[in-house]
Amino acid sequence: KKKKKKKKMGALGKLIDVILFLYFALMAVIAPLIDGQTSLPKGIFPAFLTDLKSSYIADFGDYLLLEKPHFLVGLVWHELVFLWPLSIANVYAILAGKSWFGTTCLLYGASLVTSMAAILGEMIGSGKASERLLTMYVPFMGVGILALLRGLVSHSTKSSGSVGKKRSTIMPRRKLA
Repeated sequence: KKKKKKKKMGALGKLIDVILFLYFALMAVIAPLIDGQTSLPKGIFPAFLTDLKSSYIADFGDYLLLEKPHFLVGLVWHELVFLWPLSIANVYAILAGKSWFGTTCLLYGASLVTSMAAILGEMIGSGKASERLLTMYVPFMGVGILALLRGLVSHSTKSSGSVGKKRSTIMPRRKLA
């Protein structure tokens, strides 16, 4: 039974890693080319990319990307400076089987969940977001939670669990005369 359960968890872990790999690979491209247009000068991007973003804004009614409130611009800078490099590192970590993937996944997930809480809080709280726009943003919260859990699970299975365990070799105290 233990072997079957372990194998099942291994398959689930592989599936999660595939989902995260696809997400991180996509974000390694989208963050600088599409999201970067929110914070960087428009003139540095080719017309087809700015047209693509404008088309998305019109199709989904993404008022945040249209209005560019200061908090969103700050979150995009955070994405470009912190999350984008982590996306690239995570793609490499998955492909190369690096042991530190759990740590970078945990960092990415915690950061993404925090950012998405602010964005979704604004969208839902203001009442400006359409259902269609929310269906575009909510999955990012799901990926953030998935990355966060992936990082937590990898840490809990690899920890030594030394808290609460007695040391096996205790040296007796020497009495002074």
